[in-house]
Amino acid sequence: MLVVERMTRPPLTVTGAATVEEALSVLTEHKQRHLSVLDAEETLVGIVSEKDLLRARREELVETVMTREVVTVTEYTTLEEAARIMADHTISSLPVMRDGKLVGIITETDLFHIFLELMGGREEGVRLTMLVPEERGILASLTSEIAQMGGNILALSTFMGEDPTNRTVTVKVSGAPTDKLIAVMEALGMEIVDERDE
Repeated sequence: MLVVERMTRPPLTVTGAATVEEALSVLTEHKQRHLSVLDAEETLVGIVSEKDLLRARREELVETVMTREVVTVTEYTTLEEAARIMADHTISSLPVMRDGKLVGIITETDLFHIFLELMGGREEGVRLTMLVPEERGILASLTSEIAQMGGNILALSTFMGEDPTNRTVTVKVSGAPTDKLIAVMEALGMEIVDERDE
């Protein structure tokens, strides 16, 4: 999935000549936490967060509190790359650029929504976390067994395991009895780490 599919557009903007009070008013009105700062030619010159603004005096100008060295991405950056950039730079938003022009913004809140979707966080089902052997075809076996018992996979995610011989897999399934699901997974050699109905 790409940034273009989940970014906010158009992004909220302000000029550096706006006061902190004016910028806070824009954020409050739109229930957002970041403003891209544009100059008279609508070129991106900075970014300011709600936190930056709340620490400043209301009469100060945005240009005095904004971050000038802005880390950006393009529309066709992958979501995982955008998340990596945010984590590596310890920032909570990335303006999205196309041919030198601002076209959107992707924020940590957008990524949290994606994470919820990825993990099936808003869907009801049985959620299993398992330690799975690092073997070719193991996920195919897992999904095939779930399908054969009439289950529907709502979400499936893999994470690093305890060591190179295994992976942690979280799967959320609807339409399959929990006890049967657990028995089948254990028969495949999976160690159940956590089970819950959500």
